[in-house]
Amino acid sequence: MSETPEVLFVCVHNAGRSQMAAALLDHHAQGRVHVRSAGSAPGQEINPAVIAVMDEIGVDLSKEFPKPITDEVAQAADVIITMGCGDACPVFLGKRYLDWELPDPAGKSLEEVRPIRDEIDHRVRELLAELVPASRYPAPPITTRGCSSSPRRSGNATGSRPGEGIPSARCKALRALMTSVGG
Repeated sequence: MSETPEVLFVCVHNAGRSQMAAALLDHHAQGRVHVRSAGSAPGQEINPAVIAVMDEIGVDLSKEFPKPITDEVAQAADVIITMGCGDACPVFLGKRYLDWELPDPAGKSLEEVRPIRDEIDHRVRELLAELVPASRYPAPPITTRGCSSSPRRSGNATGSRPGEGIPSARCKALRALMTSVGG
């Protein structure tokens, strides 16, 4: 493995699970891991529910798009993580493979996509701890900075508290995520 590990997340459409995993690993690794995602049959756009649940925790996917897997990208990876693509994912000899069985977020509501995101986040943190020991580089926390400890009834049209700019749905999602990972 190179000094900076390379991880490739692959699913069929590169529109949901692999995008969330890549964004979460990139967020937590802060440059200590080179992260890519791809699909065996890329979709047209990232699932809007995936973009929304990632935005709730402050991870922006708005500039991302589904990408095809290429030989070059796969050969550069130290670890290839497949996510529900089965036989549709190509196999490259000499690579370490992990298969993360996770539900496909396609066609699911925000409430159904959040647990998928949270499970991916848990697995990504475990992977990061393996690839880059925490004693050398602690991962940045996901925080509820800007959220009050008790809900307020007043707010603006976007659902955020006056003067804070964080939608209450995001605060709720952050608290749920932190609870699920013991934060």
